[in-house]
Amino acid sequence: MIAHTSLPVSDYPKSKAFYTKVLTSLGYRNNMEFGEAAGFNDGKNTDFWISKSKTVVPLHLAFEAGSRQQVEAFHKAALAAGAQDNGAPGYRNYSPGYFAAFVLDPDSHNIEAVWYDPGKGE
Repeated sequence: MIAHTSLPVSDYPKSKAFYTKVLTSLGYRNNMEFGEAAGFNDGKNTDFWISKSKTVVPLHLAFEAGSRQQVEAFHKAALAAGAQDNGAPGYRNYSPGYFAAFVLDPDSHNIEAVWYDPGKGE
């Protein structure tokens, strides 16, 4: 089980503003900040962080959504905040009921929101 994770970002103020706007759609809020590092809380734990880094290698990170509507809201919010579309909301062939959307954040990290549709499970 992963307790928390952090993404390196090149432009801290820009990325903080981006994630603050986008993650609201998934029930997260920015609740901690230490220098150029910001933590985001989903109501349970501060499990996602961004931090300023001189070197940024694009990574993939998926957030679990609570519904199809949250995945759609995530995608819409991310595009409005300046993300590049990397996969519109829809079912994927990864596993039964896998409904996801993908965007590239300001550092080209591939950020995903995924919902596991129980009506289309195995």
